[in-house]
Amino acid sequence: MSPINLSIDCVVLGFDEDQKLKVLLIKKFINEKNDYQFALPGDLVGISEDLFGGAARILKSLTSLDNLFLKQFQTFGNPERTKQKKDQSWLKMYRKKPKERVVTVGYIALVKMEDYIPHASSFSVDAEWVELSKVSSELAFDHNIILDNGIAYLRDQLKPQLAANLLPSKFTLSQLQNLYEILLDQKLDKRNFRKNILKIDVIRKTEEKQKGVSHKPAHLYTYKK
Repeated sequence: MSPINLSIDCVVLGFDEDQKLKVLLIKKFINEKNDYQFALPGDLVGISEDLFGGAARILKSLTSLDNLFLKQFQTFGNPERTKQKKDQSWLKMYRKKPKERVVTVGYIALVKMEDYIPHASSFSVDAEWVELSKVSSELAFDHNIILDNGIAYLRDQLKPQLAANLLPSKFTLSQLQNLYEILLDQKLDKRNFRKNILKIDVIRKTEEKQKGVSHKPAHLYTYKK
């Protein structure tokens, strides 16, 4: 029986100031001609690493991001997941035995984009925030499947406390509702959403309002500690 390698791939999500949900992708060269493809940040787990420590180390090494919210959500073990020609080209550049099977563990990472600036390193030559609707259908390996399943997991687990990891430290109720609508992929009634969110008692109204907007400035809210 041939060895099975274990890797970790991270779905890193951020919510930008234009209220767009984005995923962080790395760019990597796949041959000596500098042809490239985009991928989720991921790599093999070290022999002495636990999974959470491996996920944190991989994100740090490929994107320079550290101290993030991380949650394991699914394992992906299709025997054919690394066998495509485009992926074998990259594996031959970086793996001693590129045809060995790789099982990967998916992690969700949620980022306040105002607090983190990613920088590519290791075998990634760039790290780029890409709006979810504009992600290529040709990501490395089975990363499109991992991304879709990560979003589905987040949708199932969505709670106000979880959304706090994506929103800026101070936000409007419209921003919060927009984030929910993107993740749930449905429109929500404004009045009912606000009533239900405030009923949960996890956010508080500040004395501050939006600045530099052309419309009536809305109050800013923040999460309670």
